[in-house]
Amino acid sequence: MEYSSNIYNLTKGETYRVTKEFIDYDKIIHKVGEIWIFEKTTFLPYHSGLTLFVIENEKEVTYRFQDYPEEQGGLLYTFMNYVEKIEKTSYK
Repeated sequence: MEYSSNIYNLTKGETYRVTKEFIDYDKIIHKVGEIWIFEKTTFLPYHSGLTLFVIENEKEVTYRFQDYPEEQGGLLYTFMNYVEKIEKTSYK
């Protein structure tokens, strides 16, 4: 398992763009080109729930994931393959 690409490598305050489409726990499709600012993640051990907190379109937004192989476990451990950090001036 490639831990260097997991979701915990996101940096607070940095801007990210989705480069590969993915689906979260609530079946929200995150399309290529989606941009947000990373705030934090929280983990709820009960049912292996992970919440991603971001700023998107100047609003606080949360996205949920479940760290089970049959859910988003594989995505969480390769998350950096689905997003790229971008300079704030490159998306205006």
